[in-house]
This record gives sequence, C-alpha cells and structure tokens, in this order.
Amino acid sequence: MVRRWHNLQAEEVLKELRSSRSGLSEEEAKRRLDQHGHNQLTEKRKTSKLLIFLRQFASPLIYILLVAAIVEAAVMRKPTDAAVIFGVVLVNSVIGFFQESKAERAMESLKRLIVPHAKVMRDGRIVDHAASQLVPGDIVLVEAGDKIPADARLIEEVNLSIDEAILTGESVPVEKFVAPLEGDAAVADMGNMVHMGCIVVNGKGTGVVTATGMSTEIGKITAQVQEVKPPPTPLQRNVSRFGRYIGVLVLGIIALLIVLGLIKGYTFEEVFALGVAAAVSAIPEGLPVMVTVVLAIGMGRMARRHALIRKLSAVETMGAVTVICSDKTGTLTESEMTVRRIWMSTRQVDVTGAGYKPAGDFLEEGRQLQPQTDEGLMLALRISALCNDSSLKSEEGTFRVMGDPTEGALLVAALKAGLDQEALQKESPRLAELPFDSQKRYMATLHPQQSGKAIAYVKGATEKVLSMSRYVHESGVPVEMTAERREAIERANLEMASQALRVIALAYGDCPSCPEGLNQQRLDGSLTFVALAGMIDPPREEAKQAVVACKRAGIKVVMITGDQRPTAVAIARELGLPEGEAVTGLELDKTGDDDLKARIDGISVFARVEPLHKLRIVEALKSKGHRVAMTGDGVNDGPALRAADIGIAMGMKGTDVARESSDMVLTDDNFASIIAAVEEGRSVFANIRRSVFFLVSTSAGELLTWIASIIAGIPFPLVAVQILLTNMVTDGVCTIPLGVEPKHADVLEEPPRHPKAGIVYSGMLLRIIFIAILMAAGLFFVFRWQLPEVGLDKARTIAFSILVSAQWFNALNARSEQRSLFRVGLFKNRWLLGGIGLAVLIQLAVVYLPPLQKVFYTVPLDIKDWGLVLLVASSVLVAEEVRKAVAPRIFSRGK
Repeated sequence: MVRRWHNLQAEEVLKELRSSRSGLSEEEAKRRLDQHGHNQLTEKRKTSKLLIFLRQFASPLIYILLVAAIVEAAVMRKPTDAAVIFGVVLVNSVIGFFQESKAERAMESLKRLIVPHAKVMRDGRIVDHAASQLVPGDIVLVEAGDKIPADARLIEEVNLSIDEAILTGESVPVEKFVAPLEGDAAVADMGNMVHMGCIVVNGKGTGVVTATGMSTEIGKITAQVQEVKPPPTPLQRNVSRFGRYIGVLVLGIIALLIVLGLIKGYTFEEVFALGVAAAVSAIPEGLPVMVTVVLAIGMGRMARRHALIRKLSAVETMGAVTVICSDKTGTLTESEMTVRRIWMSTRQVDVTGAGYKPAGDFLEEGRQLQPQTDEGLMLALRISALCNDSSLKSEEGTFRVMGDPTEGALLVAALKAGLDQEALQKESPRLAELPFDSQKRYMATLHPQQSGKAIAYVKGATEKVLSMSRYVHESGVPVEMTAERREAIERANLEMASQALRVIALAYGDCPSCPEGLNQQRLDGSLTFVALAGMIDPPREEAKQAVVACKRAGIKVVMITGDQRPTAVAIARELGLPEGEAVTGLELDKTGDDDLKARIDGISVFARVEPLHKLRIVEALKSKGHRVAMTGDGVNDGPALRAADIGIAMGMKGTDVARESSDMVLTDDNFASIIAAVEEGRSVFANIRRSVFFLVSTSAGELLTWIASIIAGIPFPLVAVQILLTNMVTDGVCTIPLGVEPKHADVLEEPPRHPKAGIVYSGMLLRIIFIAILMAAGLFFVFRWQLPEVGLDKARTIAFSILVSAQWFNALNARSEQRSLFRVGLFKNRWLLGGIGLAVLIQLAVVYLPPLQKVFYTVPLDIKDWGLVLLVASSVLVAEEVRKAVAPRIFSRGK
C-alpha cells in the first residue's frame, strides 16, 4: 500500500516510520538496510555487446546485400566489389550498434543523479554518511546547493526552495513548507516533500526519508526507461517490408526464368548464369547506401536549422509525424517571466516586449506613455528594482537573469523605463531587509531618504500585502484604503489571475532609518499600496507561427505542462492551439486507458502532469494510429521520449537523461525548429521515394528484358558484369543526387502521409511498370534488330548503352511525379546534372578504353550507333513528359 506522506502531520510521519527527530540508531539503520536494500538505482541484466552487434544483421535489406556480396565473390569472382558491399553492411551495423547502446547511457545519466554523501542524524548526532546507506526513517539535513539524497517528508524548513525541473519540467524553484496537504496531489504540488536528485536553491530543511532507491520518484522513472523499448521507425518498417518484397520477387523471378530457360532448351550452365544475372538485376545494391546517404544529408540540413539528429532513421520519422506533444516552458514559451501589465488604483498600463531583453513600451489604452514623466508608474518600477535581489547580465546580445525569475521580470520592467539598477542602489543603498519566505509571503527592503528618515519597499502576494496596507497611492498622494478601493484591487487581482498572469503586489511604508526599525510589526497596517504587476512566461512569437504551420500541415499540437490548468489554457489560447479539453494529471489518474483512448483526440492541453502520465498520453495517441513526437527536457521525460515515435530533447536546458533517451536534440530549445525538422523530414522521404523509383524501374526494365529474351529464344542482351556496373556505378552517381533534390513546393501544405503508405505505393508501382516496359521494349527490339546486322558483341554494346542512357533520362523523370522537368527547373538540381555527366564519362570509358572493353565485353560504337542509342533511350523522358501534361495524377494513388 502506498502511503500518502504529504497528507500526514510531521509527527504522524515519524510515528508511521518508527523514527524520531533524533534519527535512527546505527543498529536499526543496518537492519532496515538489509530489509529495503541500498539507496541506489539498479538496472536489469545488460544485453551483451556481441548480441547487440549481431542483431544489426537481422534485416531483409542486409540479407539482400549479403547475397549480392556472395554472388560477387563466389560467382562473379569480383572480390573488390564484394568487399565494398561487405563494407556497407559493416558500416550500417556499427551505426546501429551505437544507437542501440543509448539506453545504457541513459541509465548512466540517471545514476549520476545519485548523491554520494548526505548529512544524516544517527543516534542523535549529525554525521556525514554514504547516501547509498540511507533507509526509510532516516533524518536528513539539506541546505542551499545540496542535491536531495532520497525522497523525504519535510519536518522542518527555513526559507527552503528547491529546483524540481528534472521531475516536473518547470524552471521556477518551488517554495517548501511543513504543513500537511489535503487529498491527492501531483508530485509538482507536494510542497511538503523533497525528491531525490532535485537541487536546493535557497534555505535549509530537515526531512524524514520515505523512499529510497528504486522506490523513489527517480527510481520509478529509471524502471520505465529500462522497460520502454523505442518503437520501430516508419522508415525501418518500410525498408523491412520493401526488403521482404524484393527477396520474394528475386526468388520468384529466378524460379520463373529457370523454368522458362529449361523449357526453351537452355543448358543447366546457361540457366544458372541466367539466374545469377537475374538476381544481380533484381537486387538494388545501391539502395541501403542511398538511404543512408540521403538520411545523412537530411541530418546535415536539420542541424543547420537547429535540430540535431542522434539517429539517422529519425530524419525521415519527423516527416511522418501527425501529433507533436510539446512542453510549454521554454519550448512553446520563452522560459523568461515577463511583466505584461501594471495596475494602479484607477488605471492600467500594458508593457510590451518579451523575455529578459530590456526593450519595450508602456501603453495606456493603446497610447504610448513616457514612463519618466509618470510619477505613479515610476514609483512602482522603483520598488520593483530596489526590492529585488536579482541582476541582469548581457553576453553577446543574450540577456540572462541571475536570481529568481519573478524578480528578474520586475527588474527588466524597470530597465525598460530607463531606470539603472546600479545607480539606484548607489542613490538608495539597502540598509536592511526582510527576506521572502513561504510563511510571510512578502519581501521588504529599507532605504534612506533625503529627509533623514527611511522608506521600506515591499513586494509579495497580493492578499498579504493588501492586508498590511492602510493607504493607496492615488494621483501622486496616499489616500485612505476604503472598502471600495480594497474591492477594486481584489477584482483587478482576480482578473489578472484569470488571464494566467502571476500577480505581485507592490507597496511602501515609512520607517526609522535604523536597520532594526524594519520589522513586521512596524510594517503591518502601515503600508501604502502602489500597484499590481502581472507577469507571465510569454509564448514565443516563432512558436505561434509554427503552430499555424502545423495546422496547414495537418499536424496536431498538444501542450503538456507542469503548470496549473488556467495558465496552460491561457497560453494555449494565445498560441492558437486547437480548441479542446484541458485535462490535469489528477484527472488522468481517474481515467481508464480505454476512456483515455476514446477522448485523446479531443484533448489539446495536459496540465500538472507526471512522468507516467506522459507515457500514457503517448501510448493512447499511438493506439489511435498517430505518429507521435514528444518533447522533453527533464528526467521525468525519459520514458515518454523513448516510447514516442520520435523523442525530442532540449539541448540548452535539457538533462543528460532526456538527451540520451531522445532521437533528436533542439540546439535552440525552440518549437519552430521542430516544424523545420518536419519540413526537412518530409522532403527526405520524398527524395528517398524518388531514388527508389529510379533504382527499381531500372531493375524492372532489366528483368523484363531477360524474360523477353528467353521467350524469344535469342541470346541475352546483357551480361551480368554489365548489369552490376549499371546497378552499382551508373545508378549510384544518379541516385545520391536525387537524394538532395531541392524542395519543389511547400511540403507543409500537404497532410501527413498515411501510416500504411510505404516507400513504394500502388501508383508508383504502376509508374515503375510503365517505365520498365518502355526501357525493356526499346532495348529488346533494338538488340533483336541489330543482332544479325552487327553481331553479338556490338549488339550487346548497343543494348548496354541504351540501358545506361535510359537511366540518365529516367533520373530526370524521377525528379517529379506530376510536374514537367521544365516546370521543376532543369538546372535546379546541379548535383544530378553533374552525376549524369559523370555517368556519361564512365560509359564512354567502358565503350572505348581497351582494358575496360575486355572486362565489360564491349566494342567501340560510331556516331550513327550513338544516335540510335540516344533516340531510343530518350523515349522514356518524352513519354513521361507527355503523360505529365495529359494525366499528371494518374500515378498518385496510394501516395
């Protein structure tokens, strides 16, 4: 049974754990250590490195490559070509090996969160103990700068605030307290609990350990990281399916050709040679190399757009995404608190600008103000700057707040009005202060005045500051705080809070100039209320534009945040996210898996979520057929990042665990970079399809030629070595350039492709057959016509040249399925033109250089022969241009 430690009084927790404020005895601690085990993260038995490496060969595409290599080495007696193919297999396997090892690196990152030592109360004495020896019931002491060594319930605290970003994803430190909570609470709302791995930002505290090792919140995440296996990517599924089809096709065609050959009276040796040649024809040896190179090029393009890909297959996966689940803080928003509004008794001033850059205007009813001439506004901003412990640093045009984000927002607002913090501090040095704590809920600083007296500047929670105020600053003078004025302030506070603004009240009070004169008794009931400052972590402007782009691209954006629901809904509305439900983590706990799956498409915001919730959200979306991208930066995101089709970690503020669990890292932590990656991913997949069409249509044309030759009972127009040159060299110099084909149109205007739409779809298959028939027909009839005229060697050279030349023209066809080459732009892909030029030189060398003539069984051709070759080969381009003009979408079915 899980105990709700946050619901109990501190003394009740101690009683339940059979402990006391003086701690456990060493003897009792040893007994509990034997019972609960060490306070460390354990891991499942590792898969051996050898098995991980061998597993990389379990792919139909790899089998095809190995068959091709064996044919090269054993049959074709070409050890160099075989070595090249084996090298490709080895490179792919090594890459896969390192990718699959990343789960272990994620475990190591989690282990680094464990604290080596901790201050523990044992036998009534404070001792420095190994953190791994902590047990439930131990009393631990923490202070600013410490990492929490285990999950614990606080029993004492003094101004304690803790950075829980690794668990909750929220960057604002959490103020802690000792009092019990009522009812259920998310981890982010457990203000009286501290959790392993989180960092103490301020103050000190004492807690009783409630969970250690794998029972802690970090331990639960560790177990999930170990259990969750990343799903196969769309490209992996497509290539695997395509490889199986090719394998079955090769076996079927070889069987067909052997049967036809025997029926036609060919000898067994001839039939065997025919089978080998057919296998070489059917296997697209360049396919894995092409896919790897195209993905690598896409990886480089994405990196230039701030999306660093950690595994090649993730490049294409981004193009298939239908839902992006994004953190709010820092990804959709600036992660920089910004004052948006200042309310002063009878007026309201809006503040422009976003983030920590001290640039913006002050507007009243749309009219720009000159803040230096506005006495009431300048007083509010003076309080904001002086009752403040933060500072603003600028490094190469980037502004960073040193200190609390809320204080940083108030300081930046003052700087926008032209105030200088250093000059103010020299003019009005701080004589004394009352620091903020969670019980007082305000901060006060004392500053000298020219009259010889002093003034106290106060900021804090509205209800607290209001309860201490006797006057209101109105039209430059303090006036009595009446019931009507109090109600007006409360209404303004509620209105700002309803718009998800975090509200801070500003006030001042007269005090003696001596430091001891600053105390709560003197301030209470004597303050003059000045203003309310409303602030928010504003949405990124580029994120708003990216959300619009997502809508055009048919991609749904879901916000997942640790913030409260009203804040999340307000930000979602400002970003332009689709209308939908907003569900909290506690509500998710009460929702069954089936119910969540039924509702998931109608939910656009998840607030106050925990690690398990993110995993459930991903699984629910995937169960509805979505391809899911999940962003994350904390330890809590590790399991969901691995379970998503593509996990996206934050490079600037993300943890090691998030980065190691991800497929892609955003180097600028910007949501807009995700959309750029989607655009590149879609372009990459389109280029892979172009290259596959080019490769397979050539192979299909070769196979049809073989079949036609056997049926006609004539010699084979090509020999195996010529086919190998065509597939490995001529194909190669055109295939890779097709992989860098520039984007033709705005790919984000198209909806995501259907999950079942593969690399080869029904329309492409028909187009491949159409081109293959054109190639085979031209080659076959010219060969049959020329054979009695010029002899076998020259007829084969002409046929070989027709096949190679047809590939040059077909490479131009492959650039677009629907649009004419001349509309796409003949010179837009200069790499392809260069590849075709290289292919021309290679073919001329093969035909005219004597050493190569012997290897490839060619003879020289004259100008008349080349005219015939180019006339027949160019028919594939002419036919496709006519088809694109007459019926451009005839081959689009299933795309």
